[in-house]
Amino acid sequence: MRQYQVNELTREERQAIAGFLNRNTKAGVLDGLFWLPVPPDLGNSVQQEHANCGPFYFAIELGEDFVSFELLVRSSISLHCACIGYAAPQQRDFLIDFIERMLAEEKIRA
Repeated sequence: MRQYQVNELTREERQAIAGFLNRNTKAGVLDGLFWLPVPPDLGNSVQQEHANCGPFYFAIELGEDFVSFELLVRSSISLHCACIGYAAPQQRDFLIDFIERMLAEEKIRA
């Protein structure tokens, strides 16, 4: 799986990230799992055609000393569809901007 990971987090950094994710994403049903919605205008051509498979999300996992951002764009409806795939450049930029904003706002040393 392609992912962007920030590791070696202190307890305080983890708590700060958890707060940020709680404020800015959708919490998953499993503890430590979050969903970041991909703006509809950033969908690739297949995702635009499969609007009924949306909304689309990036998965985020918050562990004890890491936070991991999958670069896979997932459908909220389907597990197996042609619209699910690795982030297009504009989607990847959106995710990296989100990560950089999180690190800056929460003053994470990474």
